[in-house]
Amino acid sequence: MGIGRANRERSMDRQDFASLMLKVQDIAREVVAPGAAMVDAEANWPDAGIRAMQRAGLGGLVVPTAYGGMGHGLQALVRVCETLGQECASTAICFGMHCVGASVIAANATPDQQARFLTPICEGRHITTLSLSEAGTGAHFYLPQTTLDAVSDEAFSVTGSKTFVTNGGQADSYVVSAVAASPEAPIGQFSCVVVPADAEGIHWGADWDGLGMRGNSSRTMELQGVRVPRSNLLGKEGDQIWYIFNVVTPNFLIAMAGTFLGVATTALEEARRHLSRRYHTHTGSSLAQASVLQHRLGTLWGMLERTRRLIYHAAASFDSGDPDSLTAVMAAKVEVADCVVAVVNEAMTLSGGIGYRKGARLHQLLRDARAAHLMSPTTDILRVWIGRALLDQPLLSD
Repeated sequence: MGIGRANRERSMDRQDFASLMLKVQDIAREVVAPGAAMVDAEANWPDAGIRAMQRAGLGGLVVPTAYGGMGHGLQALVRVCETLGQECASTAICFGMHCVGASVIAANATPDQQARFLTPICEGRHITTLSLSEAGTGAHFYLPQTTLDAVSDEAFSVTGSKTFVTNGGQADSYVVSAVAASPEAPIGQFSCVVVPADAEGIHWGADWDGLGMRGNSSRTMELQGVRVPRSNLLGKEGDQIWYIFNVVTPNFLIAMAGTFLGVATTALEEARRHLSRRYHTHTGSSLAQASVLQHRLGTLWGMLERTRRLIYHAAASFDSGDPDSLTAVMAAKVEVADCVVAVVNEAMTLSGGIGYRKGARLHQLLRDARAAHLMSPTTDILRVWIGRALLDQPLLSD
């Protein structure tokens, strides 16, 4: 199914959307929230939340209806990740990365790929994810060094190392980027193949132990001559730059934007509650009565709402097929990164020592928020791409 057709079917009536969000809100409140502290403390992959989303029929959120999915687009993805992110950023990004992987598989799925991957995804029996980043190319995730070698008419061999693979060791399949093994292969042309989790030759690095986003299971993946059938090739060999800007980047950036929007929303609410509940014992007056604190809280609200509207606009523009929507999508991730760090940091200041304590909600939110600038494409790369887009320059000119 082409992207244009997929975009057209993504329009949803308000009743369907309201029903979808009620499901997600219930899961976030009843399943995700109770386990969020433990996910962070023990760096546990958020199994309960992800499985609850699958049981609710949300595994195929962004998979076209023609393939058995729900047929939603970025507007639904951002709201789902935002809602989950208000309770647990790791649950939001792990589910978001599953959706990104599913969207890549669905973009030009063959009947065989539909049957083996998309059907179980939509039925809640399969988790997928992306495996793009590498240590040697850093944030330039579109320049893989992992090789794809044709070993027969029926199979490829995949060799290389991937880093920061979200859902690593937990997913049922991985969308892996690779270049042709031939030294004559053009730079910038690469392929993507679906690698099953049980394929021989996959080895996982140490468990993820990050400062924040501790439940992501973002691990190193070693592929040592992993054989995959040619039928697992997505699209055509060497055509994945198209996927990067039409599928991967929009879905990934919006999933991240929604996640960190949720984090910022919770931080603002933590600060509001603190100011509403705290009183000066010597005067009996509430902190909420202090004009300087009212001003600072109002400033945070304005920053958050401006960012929220940009993100929602970017998602709606992409879903409508606006040819210029990618610039807005890139800006959404840039702005939410600045916003979430500023809002959480200021919310901690407004909450004083209570928010700074280890184990405090804001302590976790600040650690999670810091990842917003680091997750690829990084803030600096996106700002360059936005500038190039405005100047009608190629995004990948270097």
